[in-house]
Amino acid sequence: MKKLLGYLPFHFLLFLIIGICCQFYTDYWSFGVEAFLCIFFSLCIIGFFLRKTMFFIVITWLTFFLVGMMVVYQGDATKNKNYYKNYLTDSPIAILEIQKVLKPGINHHKYIAKVIQVNGKNTLGNILLNIKKDSLYSMYRTDDQLVLKSHFITIKSSLNPHQFDYKGYQAKQGIYQQVFITNQQLLYLQSSSNRLLRIIDDIRTKIQKSLQNQDFSKDELAVINALLLGQRQDISKELIEDYSKAGAIHILAVSGLHVGIILLILSFVLQPLERFKRGKVVKLSMMIIFLWFFALLAGMSASVVRAVTMFSAIAFGQFINKSNAIEQSLIFSMFLLLICKPMFLFDVGFQLSYLAVFGIIWIQPVVYNIWNPRIYIVDKAWQIISVSVAAQFGILPLSLYYFHQFPGLFLISNLVILPFMGAILGLGIIVLILSYGSLLPEFLVGFYSGVISVLNYVVTLIASQEKFLLTEISFSGLKLMSTYLITIVGFRFFVKRNGHRLLIFLCSILIFQGVLMYEKYTREVNDEFVVFHKSRNSIVGKRIGERFEVYHDMDSLSRTAQNILTNYKIGENIQYKIHQKIPTVFYVKKQPILIINKVGIYDIQGLQKPIIILQQSPKINLDRLIDKLEPSMIIADGSNYKSFIKLWEDSSVRNKIPFWSTYKKGALRI
Repeated sequence: MKKLLGYLPFHFLLFLIIGICCQFYTDYWSFGVEAFLCIFFSLCIIGFFLRKTMFFIVITWLTFFLVGMMVVYQGDATKNKNYYKNYLTDSPIAILEIQKVLKPGINHHKYIAKVIQVNGKNTLGNILLNIKKDSLYSMYRTDDQLVLKSHFITIKSSLNPHQFDYKGYQAKQGIYQQVFITNQQLLYLQSSSNRLLRIIDDIRTKIQKSLQNQDFSKDELAVINALLLGQRQDISKELIEDYSKAGAIHILAVSGLHVGIILLILSFVLQPLERFKRGKVVKLSMMIIFLWFFALLAGMSASVVRAVTMFSAIAFGQFINKSNAIEQSLIFSMFLLLICKPMFLFDVGFQLSYLAVFGIIWIQPVVYNIWNPRIYIVDKAWQIISVSVAAQFGILPLSLYYFHQFPGLFLISNLVILPFMGAILGLGIIVLILSYGSLLPEFLVGFYSGVISVLNYVVTLIASQEKFLLTEISFSGLKLMSTYLITIVGFRFFVKRNGHRLLIFLCSILIFQGVLMYEKYTREVNDEFVVFHKSRNSIVGKRIGERFEVYHDMDSLSRTAQNILTNYKIGENIQYKIHQKIPTVFYVKKQPILIINKVGIYDIQGLQKPIIILQQSPKINLDRLIDKLEPSMIIADGSNYKSFIKLWEDSSVRNKIPFWSTYKKGALRI
């Protein structure tokens, strides 16, 4: 850790990250490329003259901070005058180019598509393309160009508290709008002229068709596609949940684990080349070329690109035999990726990958040295356990923050599966090569099918032990940061115990306790009334401190309603109690809230400027209600007809009464 802090590119990386975050969250830089270049060269000149002073370090930090802001600004298509949205009309004619095939939804096939032309104008920017499923549909491929005439719809924000922010997720990929269309409304134009990507896609398609003709089951074929080709679209939801519960979900995403194992296999296979003159150079070149070919074959997803970049840098670092080669190679690969693709920083997989690797590099040797078993098999098992524990130290806080669950049997999963991953991937590469040449023998199909079947069975068996799966864990951003602080300073104290490090470690514990006390206090003083958005139904909740009473109008809570309440429960770190009948009147800090349902009764005495909540499309004259009750606000939830909501909104605007529709604005917290 100390050597890393003294490594100058680490400082560059740190301030680059700060600049990326600053620009993404504040959108401060809006002065164009020319202004940046003027400031950049001015800082370089000043730095040259002050290179022997302390100011040089500050100038360097500021330079990379500005570079971080600039790469985000430059990569933001919305800042470009040719951004497609600038040319949209009521019924635009657009030409799209498929960039990526996504996992299909229940009713639609999904793609990320680049808008290359709108109404005859060349454009920039990506959208989400949703094509309705039908029996005549044929899958489109990367680089296919399509013509369509349709409305572009802005992606909506999440409609309930602590719900997954789909709009924010897509925004981090530069996508702000989507199109819903049928296959009959599309016209296939052509494939783009990118011959390399088309050749790679042809190879992948040929392999997939060859595998489909073999005697693999649906789940086996889906796992093979995920393991070896990075294509997860066909994996069933149930199988993904099993891998997640077993703590083995990383196996299904081509990432650092797969690329690292492939690099080891290549290093072993190409070892004889080192006997020749310049054999090491040839070996390194062949390994890097193969890794990037594999990345292209696996679809150049974010996880594949970062993994191949990371291990290409590691392979080069080991080639030059430099001390701390792995750590410095990781820093270099991360810096390079963020310069080229700054939005990778907000990708969960990117964060987990690098934290896992850093955890293994720094913590695994220390954990492994705690015990030195003399039996070979026990020693290998201990190595796997120490790697898994070290990786968990790196990723556990972030996993709890994003996924709110902890697979208690992750050690068993890794202990059972990881020893065989090299053989599974090595044999899988042979299967891919033979499939492409249509030379795959039946005995190999049967054997590999059995291997994948056993893998799925083991994962399902481990996942079925649900009592070891800890779920619905509330973990805030403050807990995340304070936990990493404890982990880092605690590890440093464990490695080298002295009074100074002990004091820092104890201070980190106090900070964590302070976070817990602060969050407990904010929970206890929080009183609010929540009108949730649930289509065709009503859900409201009254909260006083840590007590949350939920009221709904359903016979039983649907899965969607349960998810809405679970998200709120986890996000706020509270429990709730369910009531099936919704009262007519609530009070929140003396503010009356009147519920008007389909019966339409509102003649209640003693209410002073109440907040009105309209539910189940009551047939009332809203203008008359406003004259009688003089409400301070009117709310229409998701149980109402949209036509009614439009009429109520018009009446509210005429009478200058604030109006809130959960269809448009999402849940309301009063």
